[in-house]
This record gives sequence, structure tokens and C-alpha cells, in this order.
Amino acid sequence: MKNITVSLPDEIYRRARIRAAEQDTSVSALVREFLAGLGAGESDFERRKRLQKEVLATIRNFRAGDRLTRQQVHDRHAVR
Repeated sequence: MKNITVSLPDEIYRRARIRAAEQDTSVSALVREFLAGLGAGESDFERRKRLQKEVLATIRNFRAGDRLTRQQVHDRHAVR
């Protein structure tokens, strides 16, 4: 287990001690719980990867052969 040193303003430290006492624990335990929660959450990369998989799973029956040919694209009657 690693130890860290954190500098806090007096008022924040006082409130942390009060909260720890209310929860019948220590300030160190509160900080440990908070940091563990940060590590347990989904990172931005993981969230984006999950969303990508969800979107790709919703795309059904996509085939490149269903696309228009280059000639069909240029022959269309587009409004100009």
C-alpha cells in the first residue's frame, strides 16, 4: 500500500474530519474510498468504445454492394 500526502485548507480538513466522524471512519478511509471510486469508473475512452459498439450493433444488413456506383451518383438529378 502506498502513502500519499495531501495539503488541504484548514476549513476543508475540518469538514472532512466531521464527515469522517459522522460515518465512524477516518479521513484517510474517506479519501481512499473517494479515490477508489475514481478508479472504478468508466474512463472516457472506455465509454466511447462502449457507445461505438452499441451503435455498430444497431446497424443491420449493411453491405457495400448496396451503394450507388460512381456513375449513378453523378447521374442523379440533384438540385443545384
